[in-house]
Amino acid sequence: MDYTQVLQPLFNTLWYLIPLAIIAAVIQSPWFKGKAGEAVVNFSAKLFLDKSRYHLIKNVTLPTEDGSTQIDHIIVSRYGVFVVETKNMKGWIFGGEKQRYWTQKIFKHSQKFQNPLHQNYKHVKTLQSLLGLGNEQVNSLVVFVGDSTFKTPMPKNVTYGGGYIRFIKTHDEEQLSEAEVQSIIDAIQSGRLAGTFKTHRQHVAHVKQIVAKKESEPRCPKCQGEVVKRTVKRGENAGKEFLGCKAFPKCRGIVGAS
Repeated sequence: MDYTQVLQPLFNTLWYLIPLAIIAAVIQSPWFKGKAGEAVVNFSAKLFLDKSRYHLIKNVTLPTEDGSTQIDHIIVSRYGVFVVETKNMKGWIFGGEKQRYWTQKIFKHSQKFQNPLHQNYKHVKTLQSLLGLGNEQVNSLVVFVGDSTFKTPMPKNVTYGGGYIRFIKTHDEEQLSEAEVQSIIDAIQSGRLAGTFKTHRQHVAHVKQIVAKKESEPRCPKCQGEVVKRTVKRGENAGKEFLGCKAFPKCRGIVGAS
């Protein structure tokens, strides 16, 4: 039987489904969602922030001692430098400023993700080191875009959508001169790694190594937070060491406990 005669008409009829499937896969990918979220933030900054006072720098990869760190957006102004981390997510978002992991819940499905404030902390410190700026001159800012809702109280520097514009505009005390602003812009442009595919690939590989290392580390069985070595102070096991939750006494999880 000649299958070509059978399959060719079917292919001629359904060929358009192939590019549609590819497009759908790209749209659902984390890469596309990340780029879409960044585009929303970029558009809002250009639309609602005065270009003569606020200078937007996008997709900055900076070298670090152990690899590199990638910053979604840096906004430089006389009122300080704003380091913006973008999260394009949907569903309910639960989290606290000091929690290691936050939770995303979509219907009955829940998954944990790294506290974006902790994620942005490295960005801020790397930038401070490059620019020689103090804590009062550099601000961490996390922006959620997409169909998500905060279900727990969030710090002022964790916003949704255009809320990050309002946060930036609440900073109206000058921290930098115009000359310092221009010097900072020049330093970022000269200190960043080239925006090439090779740079991106190396950064992704570095992130995967960090994630793999963290996943291999023991976690608190109750809250999935960090654990530290502790010593039993009384009883028949006094003097013995164990791994207990770093958040003790708020959380009393013990690795290996039943």
